Amino acid sequence: MEAFKFFLQSLLVFHLLFLVQPAHADGVAPEEARQLRDEVRGMFYHAFDGYMEHAFPLDELRPLSCEGEDSLGGYALTLIDSLDTLALLGDRERFASSVEWIGKNLQFDINKTVSVFETTIRVLGGLLSAHLIASDYATGMRIPSYDNQLLNLAEDLARRLLPAFDTPTGIPFGSVNLKFGVDEHESKITSTAGGGTLTLEFGILSRLTNNPIFEQVTKNAVRGLWARRSKLNLVGAHINVFTGEWTQKDAGIGTSIDSFYEYLLKAYLLFGDEEYLFIFQEAYQSAMHYLFKDPWYVEVNMDSAAIVWPLFNSLQAFWPGLQVLAGDIDPAIRTHTAFFTVWKRYGFTPEGFNLATLSVQQGQKSYPLRPELIESTYWLYKATRDPRYLDVGRDMVASLQYGARCPCGYCHISDVEFHKREDHMESFFLAETVKYLWLLFDLAVGPDNLVENGPYKYIFSTEGHLLPATPQISLVREHCSYLGAYCNRGDFTKESHPSDISIDPQGTKINGSKPLGSLFQTRFPSDSSYVESTPVSGLIKGVCPGLSHGQKYGISYVASHDPVTTDDSAKQSEMTEIQSHAVMVVSEQGTNDSLSSNIKDDNVQDLSEPASDPLQS
Repeated sequence: MEAFKFFLQSLLVFHLLFLVQPAHADGVAPEEARQLRDEVRGMFYHAFDGYMEHAFPLDELRPLSCEGEDSLGGYALTLIDSLDTLALLGDRERFASSVEWIGKNLQFDINKTVSVFETTIRVLGGLLSAHLIASDYATGMRIPSYDNQLLNLAEDLARRLLPAFDTPTGIPFGSVNLKFGVDEHESKITSTAGGGTLTLEFGILSRLTNNPIFEQVTKNAVRGLWARRSKLNLVGAHINVFTGEWTQKDAGIGTSIDSFYEYLLKAYLLFGDEEYLFIFQEAYQSAMHYLFKDPWYVEVNMDSAAIVWPLFNSLQAFWPGLQVLAGDIDPAIRTHTAFFTVWKRYGFTPEGFNLATLSVQQGQKSYPLRPELIESTYWLYKATRDPRYLDVGRDMVASLQYGARCPCGYCHISDVEFHKREDHMESFFLAETVKYLWLLFDLAVGPDNLVENGPYKYIFSTEGHLLPATPQISLVREHCSYLGAYCNRGDFTKESHPSDISIDPQGTKINGSKPLGSLFQTRFPSDSSYVESTPVSGLIKGVCPGLSHGQKYGISYVASHDPVTTDDSAKQSEMTEIQSHAVMVVSEQGTNDSLSSNIKDDNVQDLSEPASDPLQS
């Protein structure tokens, strides 16, 4: 308990030092927002042109030495990852020429062992997103000569990834050879994010090719992971794909697990498949109960909920943006504020910041141009229109311009305390980091882009790729309202929250707030047989009664073979009912499903150092 008291005292000191700050003296005016948007556009082209001139067709740019390197598979990774950003910026010429080059020159029949996760989110996602833009007149970016070349490449690539899913658990291997399949010596250990962040890309491919195999294998992988959750509805960081045994039982929302949560909700929003929703409801409630130490998140043992590492790692920063999509905005605001104080302190977010020592975690001092905090800033501004998020964006632009800009692009920061630069630029800088910054400021000046004014509602993949909810992709007729969603009248238990955002039946502003439900209404073509959702009055927070995911689908957790020892107080508190942070997203058919779950008191271990170093997903 002494360690836990020290942890709480440290957090209190951090709040006093960094969270209680005066407001920014000069807010971002509309004209400055326009200038910042144009500056971010220039940032993209500085990096993109540097890649095309000095690195293409290699995978990634070395922005200090102005050279290229193959980092994933040797197939022009950065160009593929940048395609939909080019389209978003309205660059017809470069978008069309890039699509044409890829269609003529790219091929995957190569003897390369690649990451299933990275290849899916960067390459498969990039090809599918660009295909959906290039083939559709409604996007305004259709290429007349385009004849499904990118879709054919995507299908070929996905087929080469399929052997990775041939495991007893259905959870895929982490790597696969594109020519020869899974090597006999391939590791059987994979991360939860690596096995559970494939559903969007593979699901879209199934719908575009009318071949269900791609969606089936990725859904089975999610089921395989969730069936092995603990009694607390928590998942660990790494698992054996053959035995189903967890090899690292640290549960968190960051490294090795992050996008597992993300794709549960987004798969439901994109496909309307309620099974993903039910899993997300259960997983989210448990995460908020066991991992949330307002406003921070910690890592705990998935079986006992004992804190094993009070660490903010930079991958956690996506979480407030996900909470916006789920409608749980109040904690998202508080957590984003806390995370941004770390950015302000160093100019960037280090990979790890220890909440017990209030210092950068040893060995985790770098900032590899990650987009997650910028992504959450964009979503919170979109939901609240609070100008402070424009101030945040301005600070981020300044940090990148003065700290990371290099002769031919933008450099990794190897040490956030001394702003040391490293000669590497990840492809996701162009796919995500500058994309979310540009969208933030474009939204502020009056958006004129594919995402905000296009023909469809778009879901962003975990790589920032634009995935449209077209009628062909969103096959379910009764699709939920996007943000927070709604229970039918009379079928919910409403909770009172002082800062709830209220929406009347007509969607007009109440208490000066922008109607959140209107931000994400699905817009289908007029000749579509699909209909828009009509929300009931109010943005509801509470618990909708109904069957749990396990009850409805018969997927229960697989008990661990390792006995779990808990103290009497923890056992006594197991039956305490969760009463906060419930997320309900239900279809308008009246199927009100939620979680009946238990919680357990935290058992606390030493907080100053991790029990073991987690691997990056």
